Amino acid sequence: MRISASEFTRRRRRLMDMMEPNSIAIVPSARETQRSRDTEHPFRQDSDFYYLCGFVEPESVLVLVPGRDHGEFVMFCRERDPAQELWHGRRAGPEGACEHFGADDAFPVSDIDEILPGLIEGRERVYYSMGRSAGFDRRIMDWVNSIRSKESSGAVPPGEFTDLDHMLHDMRLIKSAAELRLMRRAGEITAAAHRRVMQACEPGLPEYQLEGEMHYQFTRGGARFPAYQSIVGGGRNACTLHYVENRDRLRDGDLVLIDAGCEFEYYAADVTRTFPVNGRFSPEQRQLYDLVLAAHQAACAEIRPGNHWNQPHDASVRVLTEGLCALGLLEGDPEAAIESGAYREFYMHRVGHWLGLDVHDVGDYRVGGEWRMLEPGMVLTVEPGIYVAADNTSVARKWRGIGIRIEDDVVVTPGGYELLTEGAPRRPDDIETLMAGG
Repeated sequence: MRISASEFTRRRRRLMDMMEPNSIAIVPSARETQRSRDTEHPFRQDSDFYYLCGFVEPESVLVLVPGRDHGEFVMFCRERDPAQELWHGRRAGPEGACEHFGADDAFPVSDIDEILPGLIEGRERVYYSMGRSAGFDRRIMDWVNSIRSKESSGAVPPGEFTDLDHMLHDMRLIKSAAELRLMRRAGEITAAAHRRVMQACEPGLPEYQLEGEMHYQFTRGGARFPAYQSIVGGGRNACTLHYVENRDRLRDGDLVLIDAGCEFEYYAADVTRTFPVNGRFSPEQRQLYDLVLAAHQAACAEIRPGNHWNQPHDASVRVLTEGLCALGLLEGDPEAAIESGAYREFYMHRVGHWLGLDVHDVGDYRVGGEWRMLEPGMVLTVEPGIYVAADNTSVARKWRGIGIRIEDDVVVTPGGYELLTEGAPRRPDDIETLMAGG
């Protein structure tokens, strides 16, 4: 289950069709990142680069030159090297880039300084995303300045630079049928992992042990890596939105919030579940949980073509604010609390974000100053929450230190929406039944 070579070809063709005549697009790969003195983090390819070709080696550069007689897709990559491959694994080499990844032409990356300026020279426009890599930005400008230095002998430097992100990221925003298949599978694997940790949870366990259960289930399902650093926050730790220490022991009577998702064939899942450490919600926990669940349902009900990006968020704000006022955590009229932003003391983030090759995926949320309209194939998260800080003395003690978030992955369909992560229980009765061994 992967993206086919023909789909990568269609993506490159579509991008080149949007480029201006006599232009060139340049996309460098991700770089290897050092973890400690003599070790590196596992290499993960740049999402834009991967989206266009599926090539997963570092030290590579993808070049698109529409209309080039000798081939429009040019790749620079590492050469085959038996000595290096003995230690670090097989390389495709320029021959493999052509044979297996669809390049029309491929060259050793060591030759890029001699070859790429010749491809840039004479082009009216260069599509390149400045600002991601200072080192590669400098190389681009060195190549252009080299061309400029030869203007007196007839060299023609490019007339304009254009950020590639706008066109490419709008393409990535609408997922194909193949992408949705991968994201459904990522959702299924992640849902199974959340079920596993609910069944494994008990008072006294360290938070990181539940993290380990999650990651084990990811690999069992065929996803080697988490899509992001997993959050396992018991009790008051759940009120820290990006808590990742995962080192405290879980206490009887507390809730535990787990925000974790796998990456399957480069596509991310992003799921949060909150459940009682001992398997039973207290009355106060249940009241706040039911409120968050109602906000989740209200947000999902606003996801359909023709509605705009912010409508799910507005729906979640209204439900949560009205509920917080009814429970006494907020005072006064809900309308006034919405208008003043008083609800942000307990709900300080937005209801979701785009999802895809990146966890916080690419794509503008506004177009021309207006919220973007939802379209079939867009994938987003829905993740309302309530967080009552343990030191919040403005509320009754019984509420303090409770943090709850419920997050699912949702694709916009022609008729509304589809939950990609339905398999992770979210109804409190279902959670308690699962944790009780039912």
